Amino acid sequence: MSTPPWDILKLLGDSTRLRLINLLLQEDLSVAELQDILDMGQSRISSHLSLLRQGNLVNDRKEGKKTFYSANPKLDAGVKELVNASAQAAKGSREIQEDLENLERILQKRRQVAEQYFNSVAGKLGKDYCPGRTWQAIGHCLLHFVPSIVVADLGAGEGMISQLLARQAKRVYCIDSSPKMVEVGTELAKRHEVSNLVYKLGDIEAIPLEDASVDVALMSQALHHAEHPQKAIEEAYRILKPGGKILVLDLKEHNFEKAHELYADRWLGFTENRLYQFLNHAGFSTIEVAIASREEEEPYFETILGSGIKEEAEKR
Repeated sequence: MSTPPWDILKLLGDSTRLRLINLLLQEDLSVAELQDILDMGQSRISSHLSLLRQGNLVNDRKEGKKTFYSANPKLDAGVKELVNASAQAAKGSREIQEDLENLERILQKRRQVAEQYFNSVAGKLGKDYCPGRTWQAIGHCLLHFVPSIVVADLGAGEGMISQLLARQAKRVYCIDSSPKMVEVGTELAKRHEVSNLVYKLGDIEAIPLEDASVDVALMSQALHHAEHPQKAIEEAYRILKPGGKILVLDLKEHNFEKAHELYADRWLGFTENRLYQFLNHAGFSTIEVAIASREEEEPYFETILGSGIKEEAEKR
């Protein structure tokens, strides 16, 4: 139920409440900030805010221990016009002008607090904990940029990456040599109602897909399980359309021998040069290989990312 216009006029007839409305039309502010701007006590400001809230002219919201107030953006057209007219009429007063100048000072203080924090962590933001800044969250965000393409996830396992890619891609094929992985992945796709995600049982050295049928071939921590890594890269080349791209994410060569037993790894990673040679010998161009990440705990695994393009027209 909307507040009658005469009650609105009564609320705005008080100079303190009119000053509050003028400020809250500009910015959401806490009681402490309003105290600083108006140079008034907390109880006096809270009392006037309570009346404005009862009149449905302001809203409040909690952020931790702080309460922020804002002008109600959903007022009836007539009431909104009345509030705006009252605020505009008072803007020429000395008090309002001083309030707006003090508001700018408060906003500058907010900016300085943020600036000081980011200055203090510059150069080490990726090394220290930052709430909400996880690779999982970043990955979910970046996946929205995936165009409508056909992707082959080679050695996909249950298809964790593919489940995400399929939300944007035209079609995603998950290829894995484990019948159980294919069974579990297929069930997950059905459960999540992802109809463009297809699981196929097959080896990455003999991929069960047609020549030149996919836009992107992805190998994420799969190449070090291949018996013949060069053959797996050549198979990826075969199934790519001209202009298609390969992405290989794998371990850099390491000495953690237990990986053979613990993770069924066939190879203890690859050097950057070796991965480059695999891609080059398969026929890829525009090849890039670089370290993508370094783990900070033993055995300090490093991950390398290799990419290459299948040329539009193969050389004669």
